[in-house]
Amino acid sequence: MFRTVDISDPVPGVPSLRHVTVKSPALGRRVDISVCISPGNDPLPLVILLHGVYGSHWDWAISGHAPTTLASLVDARTIRPMALAMPSDGLWGDGSAYLRHGDEDAETFIVDEVAAAAAIVDPRAGATGDVFIAGLSMGGFGAVRLACLHPQRFRAAAGMSSVTELSWLMGAVEEPLSAYEAEPGTGTLLEVVTGVDAELRPPLRFDCGLDDHLLAANRTLHQELVSAGVQHEYSEPPGGHAWPYWRARLPEVLNFFERQLA
Repeated sequence: MFRTVDISDPVPGVPSLRHVTVKSPALGRRVDISVCISPGNDPLPLVILLHGVYGSHWDWAISGHAPTTLASLVDARTIRPMALAMPSDGLWGDGSAYLRHGDEDAETFIVDEVAAAAAIVDPRAGATGDVFIAGLSMGGFGAVRLACLHPQRFRAAAGMSSVTELSWLMGAVEEPLSAYEAEPGTGTLLEVVTGVDAELRPPLRFDCGLDDHLLAANRTLHQELVSAGVQHEYSEPPGGHAWPYWRARLPEVLNFFERQLA
């Protein structure tokens, strides 16, 4: 799939973490992914973690403390061993929203290529066939949207402090709304979630902090999904639109995915 692949040595002090650079056919250039692998020999379910605007592949690995969170939960036997893949969004503009932009197709990169790149780092990653996806802010929009548009690919999805529709990115990004090439009917989470058949729809989880500027939008989405009869988990913990909040939510998200496996 990839013409070129470059894999780092284990990160000093974090032996489970490596960085990989692949030449992505979907994006037409090199792209970075951080991969965290639980120790052992067994096949592992794969969790893809998406970052927000201005971010990159290192966000969840460094600012999000994802490797240490995973290790703590596995050591406590709260969840089974897993693999994490933490890709960049393609680095288009201030944030690609994990969409196509001309010849750069971040959606296909996430859906088709990230798991393949993780398996090159360690063949156990995703070898169970179970792939989950989660993200924060813009990444929450991307995770839920992609899981509902490609339910055959993802077992479940979770959005933290999610942007619920593309228009909410305006003001945060320099690029105009017209540059975001979402297919008709896929520009809001309500549209994509209710647009997939209930029998195919993956289990969904949402949360948003009580001090978050996106709280009203997430609360409205929750209420609209309830009215539409869409089953999902939703919570409003204390916190704002910042890493302390997302670090605190990651264990809940991984536990949510563990419940789907159980």
